Amino acid sequence: MKKEYNPKDYGAVGDGITLDTVAIQKAIDEAAQAAKEGKEVIVRVPAGTYLTSSLFLGSHMEFHMEEGAILLGTIDESQYPVLPTRVAGIEMDWYVGILNINHQEHVKVSGKGKIDGQGPYWWNKYWGEDEKGGMRKIYDHKDLRWCVDYDCKRVRNMVVMESKHIELEGFESVRSGFWNIHVCYSEHVHIHHLYIHDNAGPSTDGIDIDSCNEVIVEHCRVACNDDSICIKSGRDADGLRVNRICQNVLIQECEILTGCGVTLGSETSGGMKNITIRNLKYYHTDCGFRMKSARTRGGLIEEVLVENLEMINVKYPINMCLDWHPAYSYCKIPDHYEGEIPAHWHTLTAKVSEEQGIPKIKNMIIRHVIARNEPNYMGPSRAFEVDGFKEKPIENVCLEDIYIEAKEFGRIAGVKNWKWKNVDISIVGRNDEKNDQYDIR
Repeated sequence: MKKEYNPKDYGAVGDGITLDTVAIQKAIDEAAQAAKEGKEVIVRVPAGTYLTSSLFLGSHMEFHMEEGAILLGTIDESQYPVLPTRVAGIEMDWYVGILNINHQEHVKVSGKGKIDGQGPYWWNKYWGEDEKGGMRKIYDHKDLRWCVDYDCKRVRNMVVMESKHIELEGFESVRSGFWNIHVCYSEHVHIHHLYIHDNAGPSTDGIDIDSCNEVIVEHCRVACNDDSICIKSGRDADGLRVNRICQNVLIQECEILTGCGVTLGSETSGGMKNITIRNLKYYHTDCGFRMKSARTRGGLIEEVLVENLEMINVKYPINMCLDWHPAYSYCKIPDHYEGEIPAHWHTLTAKVSEEQGIPKIKNMIIRHVIARNEPNYMGPSRAFEVDGFKEKPIENVCLEDIYIEAKEFGRIAGVKNWKWKNVDISIVGRNDEKNDQYDIR
């Protein structure tokens, strides 16, 4: 039987006002010490709202948030440690998460509780209350769009770094300041039955799997304002330096709600291999299966299987943009800039040769996809948005048993050796009159 540790026994109040970081960490540390002595331990957080900054779990423990338990991230930025981590593809010092598993093994986070990042504070810091101001407006005006995401430090709800044999089960992640769940440089990770929602702010990705090995994501519901579930492996020169592949990843049996869909990239520098995405249902999502990269990213993406996707009111069912978002992707300190140049700006602007920089994508199967629009759907709808590079086209892709209803066929460019079998694209007008039909056998 597991020995239980209750943060309230260590002074946690759980009133949403008192800062409970020290008390909760004491419970975690005592449990970690007992685990080192060979005991089975669980930190059980009872119902209550626990205002906290960063917490760090230890090996061989379970952290269980009971129903009604909320870890409420403080908006006092001075409370968060700035530590070495990886942020959007580069290694740098940044805020860590509210809940962290860092260089640990055999850790489980469970329960029906919730991590609440108090997102509006962080979102307003980035783009203001009207989504047109904040640091983003200042940086745009200075031609610094490419670095504002890094300079505007925001807190992730949960971070797993350099860890193995990790299980995340059952809890909710809401209102994250930045990415919700970030798993980086880790292996043998099982993420299941999470509910990620109420994420209206910038960069509120659902689940990010970053240069990892042997990861399963299943039975999750994700609603966010950026990539729903995303596979990454580093950005540009720094990602090529680190050179850590993301491989052997399975994403299955999930509901994908508002957000940008299930995505590979844009951080592709370390490469990706053996990726399986299957049995997903999408509702009102921007994209279905999405890939993105840039001329400075590099990396080899191969052996990707995408199958059994059902989409309703998805704007772009198949979206591959390899020259994605130039203002963000291509980093250059303006000639007119005057002021201090932080170390991570040098990292971001380090040169990458054209040969290294253009990513290579090959050997992919996309099959058994159905995408439909409801009669009252008024949004954009484009079956394909595919832009590869002439120098390294997207190669050896098989599309099979696909039916898509859309308002436009879209565009396919920069590809080589694509095979089509039983692909039916119906172009439907706003009055649901089928205007054209593409039946590719």
